[in-house]
Amino acid sequence: MIARPDDFIAQAGTPVVTAFAALSVLLLVTGAGWPQTAPPPPSLGVQPPAQQAAPLQAEPVPPAREENPGLINELEKLWDKSKSMLPTLKSPQEAIDDLNAATRDAGDSLSRLAKPSSMVSGRMVCPVSSNGAPDCKLGADKLCQSKGFKEGKSLNADSAETCSARVLIPGRVRKPDDCRTDTYVTHALCQ
Repeated sequence: MIARPDDFIAQAGTPVVTAFAALSVLLLVTGAGWPQTAPPPPSLGVQPPAQQAAPLQAEPVPPAREENPGLINELEKLWDKSKSMLPTLKSPQEAIDDLNAATRDAGDSLSRLAKPSSMVSGRMVCPVSSNGAPDCKLGADKLCQSKGFKEGKSLNADSAETCSARVLIPGRVRKPDDCRTDTYVTHALCQ
């Protein structure tokens, strides 16, 4: 009895079928199958007379590269475009010089702004301005001057109700003008 290929595969089982399928896929992917055309016959160093008579010539210059709309070509275009968008980098010495100049400018600005200042505590009334609101800038100035500084800025204020002695009389009815609210500067930044 002659064995057919189908019978052989059926008897071999799954491992052989899997190996055969993997080999087929490998040959298809790599293109390493059997050659489709016959290779040229070996020449043994003998050339036909037409090739011997031709003098050596420079190889022809390949034509200019045609536009290829493939992925690699598009990536190359993107790379060229991104290189033109990047800023030019400075040399290390130029970067250090720029940093030194910025540091010097910042130091000069801070030295002009920074005057010796101190926070003081106390209690100084804020005078009432012409519009009826308390002026705590004047109160801070007075608090700082009492501590030996020239001027100040209010950091914290407090309010309290100040009443006349008439409020303390038993049986007296309180009137709207008997008490007033005073604002005091309690903390100031002095210079």
